[in-house]
Amino acid sequence: MPFNKVLLPNGDKMISVDTNIIVRFLTKNDEEQYQKAYRIFSESEQLFIPATVILETEWVLRFSYRFPSERIIYALTGLLKLNNVNTENKTAVINALEWHKN
Repeated sequence: MPFNKVLLPNGDKMISVDTNIIVRFLTKNDEEQYQKAYRIFSESEQLFIPATVILETEWVLRFSYRFPSERIIYALTGLLKLNNVNTENKTAVINALEWHKN
């Protein structure tokens, strides 16, 4: 599964995940890949999801998996609210998802 280690300005390292990992985690369409993705999310101290990956994940879930908007918003909001998940402007991204829901 594709992921990279990102070096933060303070010297800490964080795993950066890509769209494939998130899609496997949210869709559970392949049990083996889901288990690998689950371990990444449950066992990693800190994860980083770039904003571009969030946008690409929304597109894949909407067009490839035909997820309704409400389900995508719920899934992405829940994912981003995990304590070990970070992204650029996390609060703004969560707020945008919440506003879209309403």
